[in-house]
Amino acid sequence: MNDLVSFKSKTKFIFITGGVLSSLGKGLAAASLGALLKARGLKVTIQKLDPYINVDPGTMNPFQHGEVYVTEDGAETDLDLGHYERYLGQHFSQINNFTSGRIYYSVIMKERRGDYLGGTVQVIPHITDEIKQAILSVAQNDEDVAIIEIGGTVGDIEGLPFLEAIRQLRTDLGKDRVLYIHLTLVPLIRVSGELKTKPTQHSVKELRSIGIQPDIILCRSEVDLSEEIKSKIALFCNVDRDAVFTAKDVKHIYEVPLALYEEGIDQKVAILLRLPAKNPDLSKWKELVYKLKHPKGEVKIGIVGKYVELKESYKSLHEALIHGGIANDLEVKLKYINSEQINTEDVQDYLSDVDGILVPGGFGSRGVEGKILAIEYARTQKVPFLGICLGMQCAVVEFARNVLHLEKANSEEFDPTTPNPVIYLMTEWYDYRTKKNQKRDITSQKGGTMRLGAYPCILKKESNAYKAYQQEQIMERHRHRYEFNKKYAQDMEKAGLIISGTSPNGELIEIVEVKDHPWFVGCQFHPEFKSNPMHPHPLFRDFIASAKKYKKLKMSQ
Repeated sequence: MNDLVSFKSKTKFIFITGGVLSSLGKGLAAASLGALLKARGLKVTIQKLDPYINVDPGTMNPFQHGEVYVTEDGAETDLDLGHYERYLGQHFSQINNFTSGRIYYSVIMKERRGDYLGGTVQVIPHITDEIKQAILSVAQNDEDVAIIEIGGTVGDIEGLPFLEAIRQLRTDLGKDRVLYIHLTLVPLIRVSGELKTKPTQHSVKELRSIGIQPDIILCRSEVDLSEEIKSKIALFCNVDRDAVFTAKDVKHIYEVPLALYEEGIDQKVAILLRLPAKNPDLSKWKELVYKLKHPKGEVKIGIVGKYVELKESYKSLHEALIHGGIANDLEVKLKYINSEQINTEDVQDYLSDVDGILVPGGFGSRGVEGKILAIEYARTQKVPFLGICLGMQCAVVEFARNVLHLEKANSEEFDPTTPNPVIYLMTEWYDYRTKKNQKRDITSQKGGTMRLGAYPCILKKESNAYKAYQQEQIMERHRHRYEFNKKYAQDMEKAGLIISGTSPNGELIEIVEVKDHPWFVGCQFHPEFKSNPMHPHPLFRDFIASAKKYKKLKMSQ
């Protein structure tokens, strides 16, 4: 592989694979291990390799895939990138997530250009070399460790090229620079009260059949594994006895780093990879978990959306609300409400017991009218409100209809013929990263250019947004095609809508608030992508604080 000739980095690689079944928590395990190694003073990077053929998750249905996570540079990635950023407190980019589709697309483009000089293009070596190049691309800045999570389950046909690539890398880089960790399930059979190791044995057998012998086995289980069970797994799976660890279920996902530390996995990794033997400083993680386990009160937040059947669709949002609770020493109870089911007769029934209302982002017209009803309730009943992306746009539509009395006001996304398009498809805007105007093809409603990634926003002083951030300029991540139609801004401001955040040139409206309301904020961007447990996002922190005040007021009446 040509790239290995020029690869001068001394980075060591940890590959995390999964067996038995999906959703065992490889992403959390990878992120938690990264947090432990970083707490040891090591420089850590991390990457997700997904076997599905989509080029990226951007066009995938949230019900199938869950949330699409957006990075600073505008990459649409797997939701595990959110775990990585939250646990490591670092920003990642498009090189931290590759799919089979992206790998194959790159190889096909090279073949079309003639890069392979007319040779037959094959899975080995061409696809596997492209995968290895993607893996090495994350380790160009002298990182001590790169953690690479392989999506899917060992045995899946689409994942074989990735497994073959990481098998080759151990030979390419040397045994002292590559470590394999395999996450499996040890189920508890409740009828007999027995833990069963056979699924783990079969999973490791499958992995070994393609040439990969795991160095560490991480066993997901409801209970702690006994020494006898660990010894049995070590014997049948050909690993050291002290290389079998329990990944026990925990109440809060932020307990995982501490739980893995108690098992000693970071110490074993340090020994096997000959990493500096420095004890991790976990004081901040311990303080965080203490706050989660000992809240001083609670608030209930109603999340009014259309993907509520799959909570993974709002993963970052869920976590950002928890972070807001941590900042206020509160437990945040979440009430997911299907916006398709809300109507004028029962909106109060759905929302009367919540202390704050949040309308998240999304695409398409389904469930929009229910969101608008929930927003009207929040505005008129003085309930704390946070609208994100589509939630902000729905707030603008609601204000136009019920305060400006533009009864047919709408977004062009939902009604292209609306006489009052208060939200419209902008055809051109200035991109502060490229320093050029971006143009949108209005003939292509689907798959067209979106405003993606981090953009600057200037805040108006004396606004709730400014009080939250305590600075005049911020950078936040976007993922949308439609914008507030500035043509209606003056009339809305006269009627009591506060435009508290705009792009530096004033052309794009980023944040709106409602005058004479305790806390009503709609933002065009996605603040949840920049929240982490150690540094809760200012908007979520203040939203939860306002919900606390609202609850106290309700109880006093």
